[in-house]
Amino acid sequence: MAKRLQARRLDGIDHNPWVEFVKLASEADVVNLGQGFPDFPPPDFALEAFQHAVSGDFMLNQYTKAFGYPPLTKILASFFGKLLGQELDPLKNVLVTVGAYGALFTAFQALVDEGDEVIIIEPFFDCYEPMTLMAGGLPVFVSLKPSPAQDGELDSSSNWQLDPMELASKFTPRTKALVLNTPNNPLGKVFSKPELELVASLCQQHDVVCIADEVYQWLVYDQYQHISIASLPGMWERTLTVGSAGKTFSATGWKVGWVLGPDRLLRHLRTVHQNSVFHCPTQAQAAVAQSFEREQLHFGQPSSYFVQLPQAVQRSRDHMVQSLRSVGLRPIVPQGSYFLIIDVSDFSEWDQPCWAKCGGLEAARGSAWPLSPREEDARLARSCGRAL
Repeated sequence: MAKRLQARRLDGIDHNPWVEFVKLASEADVVNLGQGFPDFPPPDFALEAFQHAVSGDFMLNQYTKAFGYPPLTKILASFFGKLLGQELDPLKNVLVTVGAYGALFTAFQALVDEGDEVIIIEPFFDCYEPMTLMAGGLPVFVSLKPSPAQDGELDSSSNWQLDPMELASKFTPRTKALVLNTPNNPLGKVFSKPELELVASLCQQHDVVCIADEVYQWLVYDQYQHISIASLPGMWERTLTVGSAGKTFSATGWKVGWVLGPDRLLRHLRTVHQNSVFHCPTQAQAAVAQSFEREQLHFGQPSSYFVQLPQAVQRSRDHMVQSLRSVGLRPIVPQGSYFLIIDVSDFSEWDQPCWAKCGGLEAARGSAWPLSPREEDARLARSCGRAL
């Protein structure tokens, strides 16, 4: 009998919805509304920074420090240290990774052991579950649940909330980590301070690490505000904060991410990083460093890209919501991120495979971002407001 080829930890996680959706988009002449990238270029200053990195110092074609290009780790420590209320050491509290995806994978591999439980809030970004399983962990799910919109009001992602008792019941002696994604992909929910305080108190009570995926922190709309859970009392010491240059500067192909946290946690991520990818592309890191240096000078001003970007995307969101409502669809208005969810339960054929390519558009079925109960997730379709 032939030997088994694949490792058992890969059982059941070989299917990735994005492989299917990208294939669909490439095979047909469609507008891709299914993926989290913009249809506009990065800001001019970021493009100029990348061009300078490519054509300037020849040493930017070579290896840099394994844990991050020094000017990048320095500006990340300075910029986010102020936001988090911490004095960050560029060498101990910052790790540059191959995109936020790389940061997440490194975190799961470094901290999750066989039999450890990881609490995942539904709906969730699709990689959290397979990354938990590949590390030998056990996913434990808890759902955001919608409350009815008031008469005359649009349904909003802010109406989706955790049940405090249900969340508390998910913590056990085997719980190692909780994954918090705010603004949430795909719902667009921005967790409020009271909601974050609930999560923080439970993590502290049960000695649990919080993996905070905050890649959409600059895409928050209306009166809502992003709050990093690591900035709350007692949470810096147990939080890994994940960020993305791709989402920050609308350059997802650069694949530069980072993770911020205390040295007691990051030292283990550095071990995984140095024994896997080892190093991230130097030129892209240099461009991101220069872009953050520019943003630090303009932060909070009308000239800041972090002010201009959410304003532009919010206009697209509002147009998308109006367009969907005009044809009888029921969108859930996101507080943040690129995405919005649409309730398609009134359509009798929402489960057909061809649904993702109707009318020259590609959207992604809700089954790619699980909800509980699981059979309900296909009632929701996810699309991007950015493609307008």
